[in-house]
Amino acid sequence: MAKIPLVLREEPGQVFLPVMVKRYRIELDEHDWGQLLDGLECRAESWRRNAEYLRTEEMPEGEFFVIEEHSDEEEAEEIAARYKEIIKNIRSQMEVQP
Repeated sequence: MAKIPLVLREEPGQVFLPVMVKRYRIELDEHDWGQLLDGLECRAESWRRNAEYLRTEEMPEGEFFVIEEHSDEEEAEEIAARYKEIIKNIRSQMEVQP
């Protein structure tokens, strides 16, 4: 049983509940995995740019991007980091496949 927080940031008085995490085994060909990883990388980059925008109040790298629904730089960084963790997990599992 893994502990999953109800929210991304710890705040005083916040409650964490242990929950059962269901695991999935999904089979996709390498092209579909590439598409999936590409989509996740786009989401991570979007959240990273949102954090940068909140930090500097300037468009990152002079480009336009989708502003995600949030108002906190730290939250955006945490969400971007979570996407990166998912990507890393998928890539490491792909590497051990025959």
